[in-house]
Amino acid sequence: MPSASCDTLLDDIEDIVSQGDLKPQDRHSARKHVVPKARKRNTQKYLQEENSPPSDSTIPGIQKIWMRTWGCSHNNSDGEYMAGQLAAYGYEITENASDADLWLLNSCTVKNPAEDHFRNSIKKAQEENKKIVLAGCVPQAQPRQDYLKGLSIIGVQQIDRVVEVVEETIKGHSVRLLGQKKDNGKRLGGARLDLPKIRKNPLIEIISINTGCLNACTYCKTKHARGNLASYPIDELVERARQSFQEGVCEIWLTSEDTGAYGRDIGTNLPTLLWKLVEVIPEGAMLRLGMTNPPYILEHLEEMAKILNHPRVYAFLHIPVQSASDTVLMEMKREYCVADFKRVVDFLKEKVPGITLATDIICGFPGETDHDFQETVKLVEEYKFPSLFINQFYPRPGTPAAKMAQIPAQVKKQRTKDLSRVFHSYNPYDHKIGERQQVLVTEESFDSKFYVAHNRFYEQVLVPKNPTFMGKMIEVDIYESGKHFMKGQPVSDAKVYTPSINKPLAKGEVSGLTEDFRNRLGNHLSLVPHTSVVRRDPTSSRMALRLQRLHQDCALRASVGLALFALLLAFLVKIYN
Repeated sequence: MPSASCDTLLDDIEDIVSQGDLKPQDRHSARKHVVPKARKRNTQKYLQEENSPPSDSTIPGIQKIWMRTWGCSHNNSDGEYMAGQLAAYGYEITENASDADLWLLNSCTVKNPAEDHFRNSIKKAQEENKKIVLAGCVPQAQPRQDYLKGLSIIGVQQIDRVVEVVEETIKGHSVRLLGQKKDNGKRLGGARLDLPKIRKNPLIEIISINTGCLNACTYCKTKHARGNLASYPIDELVERARQSFQEGVCEIWLTSEDTGAYGRDIGTNLPTLLWKLVEVIPEGAMLRLGMTNPPYILEHLEEMAKILNHPRVYAFLHIPVQSASDTVLMEMKREYCVADFKRVVDFLKEKVPGITLATDIICGFPGETDHDFQETVKLVEEYKFPSLFINQFYPRPGTPAAKMAQIPAQVKKQRTKDLSRVFHSYNPYDHKIGERQQVLVTEESFDSKFYVAHNRFYEQVLVPKNPTFMGKMIEVDIYESGKHFMKGQPVSDAKVYTPSINKPLAKGEVSGLTEDFRNRLGNHLSLVPHTSVVRRDPTSSRMALRLQRLHQDCALRASVGLALFALLLAFLVKIYN
């Protein structure tokens, strides 16, 4: 250091600053001319990372879900709705249980074996460390069972909230929604009918017209889950049917715990609904009516016969008798006698020639004597029902029948075998060989060798696997019959009916994304055309949701940055003022 600098006397430390140096106020003034350099972000890489989140991610809406449904067509319809909502929100519905992050198990409480399968599936899911959500009648009826503790449950009337339950379960929480839908204190049929769904068969729409029933059968556990009768309004059901046909559906199943009781709680009835529905069924499409108990169909026999003769309604009806002993029926609290059942059957067989009547029978109900059982055998021998569901009695916990004196298990099994032997002693379709029939083709056979079709009477007809037949109504000549089917050869020059105006949705495609549901999904669906029905596949739904998350993340970062900048600016202004 030169000595001159040490010898110079400084009056003030600020004398060190030369005349040409910037003063503090000048440096502050110069800040406004500084242009910050933005760091470029690899948006494509960010998107790629969003599409492939870490395996242990708990961000809802990106996981794989495996669903299993047991039980009736009503339960299957609930399963289709839950799958549709989850797929619409971005979840991937997979058929591979081992690949899934979460198992959604939709249960049935009618028989012990069904609940046993349900319980075993829960145990397996726990062993494989899967997230679990339970649905259906078992947890709804008895949510406090030991093997359900700590698990999430979605009630039978809360399926429109399945996404919330799944999201919370993925985050590690246990959620239970078991309440009932009500409007001004009045119980509703359940979740809305216009929710998105994934049909198990894109050609078949299952519509639940009501939930619950008016009976109090002593053996029935379903009543504990589904409750008393609650019907959907006619206009909502008709609109759901119309929407289904617009999506390529060619067959509609009406289902509930008792279709015959429909409308008694809202001032209408089943025939009124059916006449409205047939108005929207296109040529070549068909409607199948579900199970009805004898007491309620008795009131509308004349009208029901007219409807079942309609060319677009299958001449088919499922009327459970359960037993041909009035004593047993009284113990079951079935609210009809055997004579009532016979009156319904005889009237419909007379007024609807060729009608298929299916029925159910319980073998070994508490108190059933050998004489009671033989009366049931005689009924089957007399009417030779082409479709007969034979069930060994199982006492369901919490039902009055479970407290009754039980028949020995070996007796129940033997009666079930004896009745099955009677059923298999006759062939209901032998006389139809040589007939020419119109059949509607809707699915593939279990052995994948044939397509499955149904004729006017909802009798199963197997036809050759010609892809042009699927979803069409064709003419066939019957050349062979079995216990449960016929085989038909297509007529070469016959007209083929295409029932729907639109092409059916692809298997696994989400149907029914209405405007209201789009709004619930968020603004990322704003590019979807504003029509009542939107076709959307799960892949595009997931991408839309991920883009939405990217936009939300960017917006959040920008907001935080602006807030920090405003605070910094206010701080500097305060210092220099």
